[in-house]
Amino acid sequence: MKKILFTLLLAFAVSFTQAQSATEIISACKEAMGGAAWDKIDGLRYIATVEQMGMKIPLDIVTMRDGRMYTKISFQGMEITQGAYDGTTVWSTNFMTQKAEKADDETSENTKRTCKEFPSALFHCADLGYTATLEGEETVDGVLCHKIKLDKKTALAEGKEVPNIEYVFIDKDTKAIIMAESELTSGEAKGKIAQTKYSDYQEVNGVYVAFSQTMGVKDGESQAITFEKIEANPTVSAENFKFPGE
Repeated sequence: MKKILFTLLLAFAVSFTQAQSATEIISACKEAMGGAAWDKIDGLRYIATVEQMGMKIPLDIVTMRDGRMYTKISFQGMEITQGAYDGTTVWSTNFMTQKAEKADDETSENTKRTCKEFPSALFHCADLGYTATLEGEETVDGVLCHKIKLDKKTALAEGKEVPNIEYVFIDKDTKAIIMAESELTSGEAKGKIAQTKYSDYQEVNGVYVAFSQTMGVKDGESQAITFEKIEANPTVSAENFKFPGE
């Protein structure tokens, strides 16, 4: 009986220590990336130009603390909005018809569940009801990192509630986030790992933001984006987010 009790107490102690360590690492990460200065940032605007099929395509991406967001693409004289959320409706421009269309119910629900993660779910995971656990250490592109498992609220995938887990890799030296991974739960890439890498951190209004991001599938194709400008607290008309009607 004493042996069983000791084992249970030891397991509890290890779990408690890991929880403390995860909290401390996240706190150090937020502090290194701007700390309290983030409280004064209500949104970010990213400006970039990407090359596709020999063409240069301007991007205008806005994410707000209240969850509103959009990505605008300038293509052959047209402005196309993708992944927009106005606080009520998730919508995009149909490339063929050039008309605004609401997202399907599943996409809309998943967006609404995660839209308040600005600037990073890691920074206020407890407030969001997420659980952070230290998974140990892992080397990413030669950099030794803390690996944090972020267990979010469930997501909808093909009509079912499924786990929504993200792994965040934090540079042990600089304390900056350098990679995030999560499993794709629907579509043709179902079961594969979505991966985003962050680099070239620069100061913007007292906080540090990655001016280079590489997004894709682990061990597969990826797209690198280098931002020409990142603006804090952008002045953006509400009309840019608003669903204009079908």
